Amino acid sequence: MLLDPYYTQQESSIKISAEQASVFAKKECQDFNPIHDPDSKRFCVPGDLLFALALKEYGVSESMNFTFTNMVGDNVALNFPKTDSDHIIVTNDQGKSVLEIKKSGKSSDDIELIESLIKKYVVFSGQNFPTLLMPLMKENNVMFNPARPLVMYNSMNFEFDTLSLNNPVHVELAESTLEVEAKRANEFLHFDIYDGEKVIGRGVKTVVVGGLKPYDHDSITAFAENYLANRNAF
Repeated sequence: MLLDPYYTQQESSIKISAEQASVFAKKECQDFNPIHDPDSKRFCVPGDLLFALALKEYGVSESMNFTFTNMVGDNVALNFPKTDSDHIIVTNDQGKSVLEIKKSGKSSDDIELIESLIKKYVVFSGQNFPTLLMPLMKENNVMFNPARPLVMYNSMNFEFDTLSLNNPVHVELAESTLEVEAKRANEFLHFDIYDGEKVIGRGVKTVVVGGLKPYDHDSITAFAENYLANRNAF
């Protein structure tokens, strides 16, 4: 399966190495956020990888909400509980919640649906910087600190009208907004889920942008150019 290279099963727990997490971010999401680099002092496993593992474990429901509650570091043991509950809490080896999932409606364990949703969603999610976030920061005259970028996944939810599809799904941006609050901002990426040309679902990803400072075109452009150079070199 798509996710097999990106985690290790150890008895009842799952571990993700910094290297596995970094390759997933870069290869599957085209996400070069420095926080996912193995040598980053603030390294954390991408939320998109936790989301993907949750779909692998619990399938796709018509309505799902994912809230990322704590950062996951290198080779932390994670417990994805075996449960039929509609409220699932994924915990680390200290018993702390790292991901909370709420689901409702009909569900599907169809591998084609799960993998197409993972592939298309994480690519959409990974395009946030610079494609989506840069124009929003310029519009609001703010930016993160290029020396200490802090752009963190907060939550995501989606709803399907139907789980019976004729084509693999694809995901497209519907609307993006930025709400600034002093030294941080909340970014909202609304998206539509398509079956062929028909919209059959919709959702929103929420991102926290920390350490805000006044917008400086030259410094953030230099950061973005370096980011894109790393992507192109990968």
